[in-house]
Amino acid sequence: MKGDYQELVDEISALLGAPATLENRDFGLIAFGAHDSDDDTAMDPVRTRSILTRKSTPAVRAWFEGFGITRATGPVRIPAAPDAGVFRDRICLPVRHRGVVLGYVWLLDAEPHPTHAQLTAAMEVATRIGGLLADEERAGSDLSRELRAALTAERGWQYDMALTALRTALGPDADGLHAMVCVAPWPGEDSPSSRTVPASAALCTVPWHLPAGPSRRGAGRTGGSDGEPEPAPATALGGEGARALGVLVRLRAADNLAPAATAAGRLRDTAGPGAVAGVSLPRRGLADLDTAWREAEAAARAATAQPGLGPLAEWSAIGPYRLLTALPRTAPDPAVRALLTPSHAELAHTAEVFLDHAGQAGRTAAALGIHRQTLYYRLSRVEQLTGLDLDAGEDRLLLHMALKAAKL
Repeated sequence: MKGDYQELVDEISALLGAPATLENRDFGLIAFGAHDSDDDTAMDPVRTRSILTRKSTPAVRAWFEGFGITRATGPVRIPAAPDAGVFRDRICLPVRHRGVVLGYVWLLDAEPHPTHAQLTAAMEVATRIGGLLADEERAGSDLSRELRAALTAERGWQYDMALTALRTALGPDADGLHAMVCVAPWPGEDSPSSRTVPASAALCTVPWHLPAGPSRRGAGRTGGSDGEPEPAPATALGGEGARALGVLVRLRAADNLAPAATAAGRLRDTAGPGAVAGVSLPRRGLADLDTAWREAEAAARAATAQPGLGPLAEWSAIGPYRLLTALPRTAPDPAVRALLTPSHAELAHTAEVFLDHAGQAGRTAAALGIHRQTLYYRLSRVEQLTGLDLDAGEDRLLLHMALKAAKL
């Protein structure tokens, strides 16, 4: 639903021969044209602040609105005001849709001044921007329902109908390049507006279920013995009623997930301490949206289980967790069931660290901060509880997989 504002801003800059800046009606920066002048006065403090902080101050906003830009339907010339930090004359092109102002295009006014024909052509581009902003505004308020339906429906006619509704709402943008982002846990059931999240096309909240208990040692780390933090409470990780936020993010290139990472980082800050994010592989169109969501959710689950992968994990980089997260969520293997009880959490952790270090006793003891003899004693207890032989490759594989899967 988001248009390519940068291309439209560049088009206005080319028409008028001056760098243009696009802001929404709240004076939040959306896009700006390149500035290649050697004249230092061409960059006054107001434009510099807008670009660097992505917003203008209330005082600057009040100054400009005093020239009637909220009511104008055509270009408005605004004189310089050095005392307010406005060192250069400006031209404001109101961005409207069906009579409603949605933003402003700003240009530095200089000799030779733009002709009437040039300004008319620039206003036509501003009108196109207005249409895109209106579409995006509608999408931000409506698409959570369509996206949630698509993410929660099973493959079949319900999924096909949900996908059709989402594709219709997105319009031409539905055929573009996207990635899914999963942020979890998400506080509450409400999702933010897509207007506040860079490159997002749609957002929604969905249930987030993670098993709780001592077997999830290492998730949501807060600090503990042996140099390894203790697990966070189950309610903070994904207990009953927990939610995750799903985000459909537009990409410019398949080899650049930066827009998804930027959106995920901003949303994790909003979600608060302990939140993680997972990012799917990029895909063109929406045909495999459910697969992309499973990848994003799997990456978030892996980052929760293994903090070394996060707090932002891409599905392509979670290694063996790509397989483990694809396994059905079943009861633990009978051989390790006793080991995963709360009373044996320390033994389970020791076994996992031992297997993570390829069975090298010296490195394992150092990582745990214990003596080798203590390590050997704990490993013998693990063998007694599980009936597994830690010298046997297949037994090691079973134990390692079971311990990792239990965290998920």
